[in-house]
Order: sequence, then C-alpha cells, then structure tokens
Amino acid sequence: MKKIEAIVRPYTVEIIKNELNAIGIGGMTVTNVEGFGNQGGHTEVYRDKEMCVSFVPKAKIEIILNDDKVDAVVKVILENARSGQIGDGKIFIIPVENAIRIRTGETGKEAI
Repeated sequence: MKKIEAIVRPYTVEIIKNELNAIGIGGMTVTNVEGFGNQGGHTEVYRDKEMCVSFVPKAKIEIILNDDKVDAVVKVILENARSGQIGDGKIFIIPVENAIRIRTGETGKEAI
C-alpha cells in the first residue's frame, strides 16, 4: 500500500476529486494548508501599503491505495494540477505498512 500526499492549488481539488472518482478512487482526505517553496509567497496591497505574504494557501490531498493504482492516481493529479507555473505543487509517494478500519477491524487492503 502507498500514501499519496499532493500539495496543490485549492481550486484544482474539485476537478481532481471528480477525475479520481471516474477511475474508481472513492476516498481521500483534503486539508487546507499554507506554505511556500520556490514561489516564495506573493505581494498584496492593504490600505495602500504593499505587504509581502510569505505563506500561500494550498490544499493537501491524502490518499491511501494499493500499489497498482499509484501510477493512475499520479497521472490524474499531474494532468489536473499542472499549469506550468511556479506554485503548482508537489506529489509525495510514501509506503504504508498497514491500515485498520476502526469500525470493523479489517486490516490491510480490505481496510482501504
């Protein structure tokens, strides 16, 4: 099993969710986060003063899935989150040792 964490622009989440549903991925967790990388924040004007905002709003998508579905999920995220501009985000693929469904006690693949 793998965990995919994708940091993307918030407006891409709904599109990614719909495309993942279309390929049979029915579960994910989304968290609103803030951060910066190469983008380095941005400048805003507030009461006629220019201010540097260091942290940029992003969304973090987390999905636990079987190994055989990783490539398809990564492809969906790339196709729908990539604009070619700085700030498109990152995808992390992390091994998952086990999963347990709290309600039933199922473990491993049955739990996801």
